[in-house]
Amino acid sequence: MADSILHTPVAVVETFVNAWNTGDAQQLASVFDDQAEFVNVTGLWWHNRERIYKAHDYGFKVIFKNAHLEIIRTKVKYLSDNIAILHARTSLTDQTAIHPDEKSVKRSNILVFVVKRVEGSWVCFTAQNTEVIPGKETWVASDYGEMKAVNYGKYEGE
Repeated sequence: MADSILHTPVAVVETFVNAWNTGDAQQLASVFDDQAEFVNVTGLWWHNRERIYKAHDYGFKVIFKNAHLEIIRTKVKYLSDNIAILHARTSLTDQTAIHPDEKSVKRSNILVFVVKRVEGSWVCFTAQNTEVIPGKETWVASDYGEMKAVNYGKYEGE
């Protein structure tokens, strides 16, 4: 179970984002159940709270040293009094560059959390992070395996 009392489903997202912005992987992992699942933006899949902790601890030390995550919008859909799905539109800035001459770009994501109230506190059982590529509909792979976001037409997703 989560280590702290989260009185609302939105508190799960807010705690996740606050932990992200302070680089606190322990606090971030505390919103997850012991056997939670998390799929990151590239499809890496972690199968319990300890793996979620380790992945984010590494990320905060290497990939996201100075990164800032901001909640743009949150939507809660209750499936019952004790189960909810949250979609959080977020913005990420200041990701660590791989090369010194690279500049960090602002990224946009949608985080999805499936949460359940257990013993008076909301806890996340599964989460997924999806990258938002404005104006693009899907990905295609080149003959060399490089992925490129593309647009086939004028479909608007939101």
